[in-house]
Amino acid sequence: MSAHVDLFDNTYANFTESVLAAVRAAAFGEDIGQNSWVTADEYERFIEWLKLTPASHALEVASGSGGPALHLAQACACRVTGVDVNPNGVATAQRAAERAGTTQRVEFEVADATVPLPFTDHQFDALLCIDSMNHFSDRLETLKEWRRVLKPGARALFTDPVVINGPVTNDELAQRSSIGLFVFLPRGLNEELIVKSGFRLVSQMDMTENAALVSRRWREARQRFGDDLRRIEGDERFDGVQKFLGAVHRLTSERRLSRVAYVVEK
Repeated sequence: MSAHVDLFDNTYANFTESVLAAVRAAAFGEDIGQNSWVTADEYERFIEWLKLTPASHALEVASGSGGPALHLAQACACRVTGVDVNPNGVATAQRAAERAGTTQRVEFEVADATVPLPFTDHQFDALLCIDSMNHFSDRLETLKEWRRVLKPGARALFTDPVVINGPVTNDELAQRSSIGLFVFLPRGLNEELIVKSGFRLVSQMDMTENAALVSRRWREARQRFGDDLRRIEGDERFDGVQKFLGAVHRLTSERRLSRVAYVVEK
C-alpha cells in the first residue's frame, strides 16, 4: 500500500520557487499557476462552455494557488471568487491577485467545499471545479450545494479525473489516491447524480488524454530538477510524488481510469 504524500501544502508554500515554475512550464506548456491536469488551452475551452460575460460572477471551487481563477478573470473581465480548504493555497492566491492588481475583481477565501458554502442562494453566474470533485466524500450533496449558490440558468463545469473505466488493482488505487481522500466512481454514476441533484446534464467530454500527457511531462520534469526539488521537499515526499505521477500516467494512458469533464445547468 502507498503511504500518504503531500502534493498540496508543500507545493503552495513554495509556489513561487523558480524550480517549481520551471517544472510547471515543462508539464503544462503554459504556466497559469495550475496544480492539476488542466492546460491553459483546455481551461480556455472550459471558459467558453460557461458562457461568461463581463457582468458575470463565477465561483471556482478548489481554486488552489489561484492562477486559473486569475486567468478566468482576465479572459472574461468578470468577477471571480475562489475557495479552497488549504490556507497556504489561499494565501498564495491572494498574493498573486495583489501582484496582478486584480483584487477588486478576484478574491479568495478559505472554505471547506464538503460542507455548506459560505454564500447566499443564487449568488453566482457560473461555477468551476477542476480535478477536485474526486476529493469530496458526498458527491450528491456537493452538487446540491453548487445548485443552491447558482442562479437559475447558470452552468457549472467540473472534471472527474478518476472515473473507473477498466480493471484497477487495490495497489493501483492506493497509489492513485496517495495524496489524500479520493472517491472513485464507475462510469455512468456521475451522470445519475447530476440528474438526481436537480441539474440538467448539458454535455460531457473525455479529457483523459490531457491527464496522461501532463502526468508524464510533470514526472519527467520533476526528475530533471530532482536535486533542487529534494532540497525543498525532502527525499520521502519527492519519491512519493513521483510514484503518484507514475500511477496517474499508467492508469490514464491505458484508459483504465478516465478523466471526464461535465457541463451542467441549473
